[in-house]
Amino acid sequence: MPDRPKPAGETRAADVLHRMRADIIACTLKPGAKLRFESLREMYAVSFSTLREALSRLVAEGLVVAEDQRGFIVAPVSIDDLNDLTYVRVLIERECIALAIKRGDDAWEAAIMGAFHRMDRLQARLGLKYYLSEEWSKLHGDFHFSLVVACQSPNLLEIRQKLFERAHRYRRMSSQFRTKWRAKDVEHKMIMEAVIGRDTAKSEKLIERHIRETTANVIKFAGHLFAAPEEERRGRAERISA
Repeated sequence: MPDRPKPAGETRAADVLHRMRADIIACTLKPGAKLRFESLREMYAVSFSTLREALSRLVAEGLVVAEDQRGFIVAPVSIDDLNDLTYVRVLIERECIALAIKRGDDAWEAAIMGAFHRMDRLQARLGLKYYLSEEWSKLHGDFHFSLVVACQSPNLLEIRQKLFERAHRYRRMSSQFRTKWRAKDVEHKMIMEAVIGRDTAKSEKLIERHIRETTANVIKFAGHLFAAPEEERRGRAERISA
């Protein structure tokens, strides 16, 4: 029996949610920016009710902050938030990979190799500026998802994806200021081989190092863009009193 077509309103809501999430992650909507309904309605060509629904979903994902009776802002960025995000990502990624290795089959292994190949080939074609490519970013996300999808836990995968997208916002900011790139293709290949080789301890160690080194580089190259906790609190107080 074919799937029932989604109502037009539901399709529009999903579309604007996807577009707003992408704009926040890509920093088109800047961290800390006030999200004014009139501007958003013009930008996304949707109703106020659709916008409010999308914003509420983004609040749940940690990409938007609802300020008491003051509307919405794009979630600020800070080194404290990045470090906490990294800590939680490490916990979730290690658990997902361990479960995937335990439960994954041959088709899962083949999917990992395919995802790596597509990402690696595009990176080779793009050269040193690969990290600025939206197409590469998508393939990079697909590769990391392929490593854990066999964990067979929808809840873990949902939490993991939200954390991955929040981290991508930091990576995106960092990419604009980097002058040197580490050999991530080597890291990705090592992770792939450890996972396919069913070496749980090594896979967990490698994915943790991969995440933590990325965080260290983000702070190194883009740390000057992040609000210190005191500045973040002061900015929030100023917005409330405005």
